[in-house]
This record gives sequence, C-alpha cells and structure tokens, in this order.
Amino acid sequence: MLYIVATPIGNLEDITLRALRALKEADFIAAEDTRQTVKLLNHYDIKTKLISFHEHSGEDKIGFLISLLKDGKNVALVSDAGTPLISDPGAALVSRAAAEGIGITSLPGACAAVAAVTLSGFFGPFTFLGFLPKKGAERKRALERIAASSIPCVLYESPRALSSTLRDIALCCGEERRLAVAKELTKIHESVFRGTAGDALEAFSGENKGEYTVVIGGAQKRPEPSDAQIIELIEKYTQAGMTKKDAAEAASKSLSIKKNRAYKLIISS
Repeated sequence: MLYIVATPIGNLEDITLRALRALKEADFIAAEDTRQTVKLLNHYDIKTKLISFHEHSGEDKIGFLISLLKDGKNVALVSDAGTPLISDPGAALVSRAAAEGIGITSLPGACAAVAAVTLSGFFGPFTFLGFLPKKGAERKRALERIAASSIPCVLYESPRALSSTLRDIALCCGEERRLAVAKELTKIHESVFRGTAGDALEAFSGENKGEYTVVIGGAQKRPEPSDAQIIELIEKYTQAGMTKKDAAEAASKSLSIKKNRAYKLIISS
C-alpha cells in the first residue's frame, strides 16, 4: 500500500493519530527532504527507514519505490510539510502506482491553503493556484485570470518574492482588491493581514521572512457606467495627449465596456 500522509505545517502537534500509526508501521517513508522529516520522526520516536524522494527524483527512484510496493512493502509518502502533491512532489509516483494497480490511500491533515482560507474571512468556493509562474506571458495570464475570477484565489509565495507578487496583484487586480496574507501558519509568529492589495503592498514592502499564503478575494461586479462617465474619462485621456480613438479604447478597458460603445459616444459627442 502507498500511503499519502499529511504532516504538520509548523506545529508538530498538528498530526493525526492515524498518520503517526502509518509512519510507524510503514516499511519505508519516501520523504521530500529527509533532514526535515527526521525532525518529526525523532519527536515521535519513529524509527522507520527514510528514502529521499523529491521533485528532481527521476524514473529510477520511482521504479525503485514501485518495486518495493510490488514486493509487498508499505511506503508512506510525505512532503516537507502539509499534504503531499499540493504544490509538492509526488504526483508521478501516485500516477505510476495507480497504473500498476497498487493500493493507494490518502491520510488527510494539515494544508496551508485550507488553513489560510479559513482565516481569510472570505467564504464559499475557492481556487488554489500554488506558486505563480515566475515571469513572462504565463505569469501575466495567471494574474489576468485572478483579476477576472469572482471567487477567491489562493497562492503560496516565498518571502523573497512576496513584495513583487503583491505589486503585480495590485497592478492587475487593482489596489482596492481585498486579500489576506497569512504568515507562518501554526507557528509561533503566525499572523494574518487582512485588507486591500494596496495596503498589503505597503505592509510587506520591507524585508520579509517566513512562509506566506495569499488569499485574493473574488472580483466584485462593477455597476454599468453611464454615458456621462465614459465621455468624462475619454476627455480626460484626450486632454492627456491621446487621440480620440486611443482614448476610447483605453476607456473601454478601464471601465470594462465594449469598444463600440465608447466609439459611438465619440461620434455623437
């Protein structure tokens, strides 16, 4: 049997009795980082043999683990923290085990994304995106999807990249977009910021430390702008030096209206 075992994301007491039993009774534990996992095992006096298995492990390591399972051994799969496969390695092993007809079970437990959503103040369904693409068109498309989403979106982010990600969110979603930033969940220095993207950008503009989960609130449907509001914005753009055509196009994007409506107002005004 392959056991997918959720482990604590900070506080070592956040582990289930079932998970502890699975880790004790397994023949091997496949760990993303054995140095991290051994701290948990030592805390609970678990002596099960560790095997390194991470995102750079190739087909040879997957084949080795599959051979152990086929030989009747029980293998517990763990990540550094939280639930394996949720922005952590392991999907290739689980997929191969399923294809080989090997028994698989998942032991639920700690997950930073779920913990952050419960603390965010948002409710209803949400989308989990993990880490954003680092740069380029792929990152831009991901941010545009977040900006258009009517339900909250959950991201993981490193302390080094947090400020730049918050800046991108503020630019793409607007500075008034509501969000929550959860820091060091379940740990001694746990904290949760709730406010606008603009305020978050200011609050985390310095040097950041720890692990962060960002929950971005869903987009609020804006009221349909009046003709007078559209004309006023077009005039503002033309006074800044834009042509009427460019001003109409810019206004249509800013107000989320069809270009034809803005163009007709130019002609009639």
